[in-house]
Amino acid sequence: MSGKAICLGETMAQVTPADGEGLEHSRELRLAVAGAESTVAQYLADLGHEAAWVSRVGDDPFGRRIVAAVASRGVDTHGALLDSTAPTGVYFKDPGPEGTRVHYYRAGSAASRMTAADADRVDLTGVRLLHLTGITPALSEGCADLVDALMTRAADTGTTVSFDVNHRPALWSSREEAAERLLALARRADVVLVGRDEAETLWSTATADDVRDHLAPHGTLVVKDGDVGATEFAATGSEFVAAPVVDVVEAVGAGDAFAAGYLSGLLDGSSPAERLALGHRLAGRTLRSIEDYVPATFDEGN
Repeated sequence: MSGKAICLGETMAQVTPADGEGLEHSRELRLAVAGAESTVAQYLADLGHEAAWVSRVGDDPFGRRIVAAVASRGVDTHGALLDSTAPTGVYFKDPGPEGTRVHYYRAGSAASRMTAADADRVDLTGVRLLHLTGITPALSEGCADLVDALMTRAADTGTTVSFDVNHRPALWSSREEAAERLLALARRADVVLVGRDEAETLWSTATADDVRDHLAPHGTLVVKDGDVGATEFAATGSEFVAAPVVDVVEAVGAGDAFAAGYLSGLLDGSSPAERLALGHRLAGRTLRSIEDYVPATFDEGN
């Protein structure tokens, strides 16, 4: 193992049609677990790192199932609290000819009730990496305060902060608000991951170079450009690695898989090209599946 990583954010119960039909016509549904930050934690544990997930879920069947599932994959879940006063969030995948749409039912969830006080239960002693995303500050002002408090504490302790922009338009009151607040958070992080398309939506940046110039990051920036490839920008220069050709089953979750692969390489001291390639490999694994998290036992030749 190469040092502990803590991932903080909401995880929800995920409902997916078992037959691949849309929700309107499907006769059978599958229940799974999905959340950007816990997905990253599971992949990091899968790759041999000591990983922890911090959150709140409802003290209900969904919440207990989520904690048990994440823990079963080797992730420390002691920081995932069961809240008896609020429910676990749920989201539904709705596959269709033009791709999969996602329907969220997370308003008032236990995770959205986190505040800066929750930072007191995040011990960064000996932690090398704190992973956050732009989803958490969009859930509530309390969650935004929590992210701010953790970034401040990480700076004081020398803990590397990785921030995946993960723009979710439905969670923000306007694009302008999201653009301003996500930009401010990205500029505070040591490692920033962002999709070229979401950056263009937020900041009207057309190319990876434009994203770098607009963010002016103080650390490392990774711009993901779908099936084209990904570029790392750092003080020592830039590195581009093309994405391998993949027969895509579903794209949901691929960004989190890429983040986990890249961060695993970072923790292992791999070269920029190696960590970008590992990100692509894990993303490809997810793209060939309907699951958000696909364990290492998955046959990557599928």
